Amino acid sequence: MKYIIILGDGMADEPVSSIGNQTPLQFAKKPYIDKLASMGRCGMLDTIPQGYAPGSEIANLSVLGYDLNECFEGRGTLEAASIGVEIGENEMAMRCNLICIEDGKIKNHSAGHISTEEADVLIRFLQEKLGDDRVSFHTGVSYRHLLKLKNGNKNISCTPPHDVPGTEFRDVMIQPLASEAKETADYLNELTIKSQQLLENHPINLKRAELGKDKANSIWVWSPGYKPQMKKMTEIYPVNSGSVISAVDLIKGIGIYAGLKSINVEGATGLYTTNYEGKVQAAIEALKTDDFVYLHIEASDEAGHEGDVELKIRTIEYLDSRIVKPIMEELLTWNEPVTIALLPDHPTPCAIRTHTATPVPFVIYRTGNTPDEVARYDEFTCQSGSFGLLKGNEFINEVFRNQPGS
Repeated sequence: MKYIIILGDGMADEPVSSIGNQTPLQFAKKPYIDKLASMGRCGMLDTIPQGYAPGSEIANLSVLGYDLNECFEGRGTLEAASIGVEIGENEMAMRCNLICIEDGKIKNHSAGHISTEEADVLIRFLQEKLGDDRVSFHTGVSYRHLLKLKNGNKNISCTPPHDVPGTEFRDVMIQPLASEAKETADYLNELTIKSQQLLENHPINLKRAELGKDKANSIWVWSPGYKPQMKKMTEIYPVNSGSVISAVDLIKGIGIYAGLKSINVEGATGLYTTNYEGKVQAAIEALKTDDFVYLHIEASDEAGHEGDVELKIRTIEYLDSRIVKPIMEELLTWNEPVTIALLPDHPTPCAIRTHTATPVPFVIYRTGNTPDEVARYDEFTCQSGSFGLLKGNEFINEVFRNQPGS
């Protein structure tokens, strides 16, 4: 049996008045996703355990069946694995966004989706000016980077910047959750202010301003943690090998800790301009030798964060025609039985431009299975699917339940 999970990040949404009170999933033309739903069995998945914020790190770990209480140590440590940065025993890792601040407010969480090439210059500059024996900056992809801090206390409250566009940045700076964490919070807030002073008139930002682009004029650090302890998927599930394909360091890092090979695809950006065809080809080739592929597509999430309904619809249609169609056309011709699962990790409603904890729709197709009555894939039809509402590791257990007819 070969297994593939296709994850459309943030693809779920809420009804939008401008498209007839439908969700983007309901409105989009997605014949192949709907065909997959009609051939498989559907349900809803609660990807955000109680007590956790609806971040992609939480949701994707949950999709893969991991117990967050046992293994979660912040997204910074997961992203460190992707970019090859080792986390020492006395080190704390944090996501370090490059963001745009305008008139004292967070304009956006991505510095206008700055290119990796430009961001690398800025991160190296910050390392030169602010890096020392205690703190270091490491380049990731686009606006997503890494900060490592020795002897940091993770008992701090951090606000993800994509949750608070338009907010005065000083109102959402880091707060200590215990007295012993005050020094860490103060230190990181001071770094943020210093970064603004250094970045505002950097040549990269002056050039971006000339071109009408948002400046990357501040860092924003969040999601602290230490080195996580995670079992490999091959130790838990009936697979001998697997791969992860994503443009996002977080997802690559989760895959690496889960024992999956990380496959880099040239031109994979995390946006609607990503190399869809390259990702599909990489997934198909990986499945020829591996048992399992986790194929992650980020574009719908970014459209949701931008509040762009039209773009989100387009990303769903791209997922249908450029990912699901070629994968179905290829895998359904194989002599070996296959399992194809598709779902988002969490909703990213365009109306609020951030994640929610609402359960997400999923479909699992397996060679020889008996389909249920669901004929279209969206947030409402899947509620009547035969799986009902799943939680915890129930979804991944169903994916790997390889009996025909189940």
